[in-house]
Amino acid sequence: MALLPVLCYPDPRLHKVAKPVTQVDARIKKIVADMADTMYDAPGVGLAATQVDIHEQIVVIDVSENQNELMVFINPELIWASPEKKAWREGCLSVPEYYDEVERPDHIRVKALDINGKEFEIESDGLLSVCLQHEMDHLQGKVFVEYLSILKRNRISLKMKKRAKELAGQR
Repeated sequence: MALLPVLCYPDPRLHKVAKPVTQVDARIKKIVADMADTMYDAPGVGLAATQVDIHEQIVVIDVSENQNELMVFINPELIWASPEKKAWREGCLSVPEYYDEVERPDHIRVKALDINGKEFEIESDGLLSVCLQHEMDHLQGKVFVEYLSILKRNRISLKMKKRAKELAGQR
């Protein structure tokens, strides 16, 4: 499989809204495999296709301790969210080395297609709930830092731009 380049905030491509997958075929399965390799290599617990400049509704997640329980969500749809909210410290492969508190619904139910195109529903809380909401935001063109104050967002944007210039200078 291949490692895919991860877009870094504030790249405007992170704000593109992903289109639904119309057919789960060999092409989609290859994208899923490459996304999983990329997520595990990073290392991360979730990755949305938008983050690797593929604007289709595909999410891979593995919140297991041993990183050996890959979950695939194609065309994920939030069908219920609890009114109770909880704050979690979030990070993102598209915003490396930055973490901050984000408040989200504590329990959710999501409907999606699996790697074989079969529809399923899952109810979750805790880290899986946070990760699902975070990755589904990416599919809508939203990065977690957009939940933060404008001051924090601007500071992060400047840091990421500086980091990109430094990395480009090392090549």
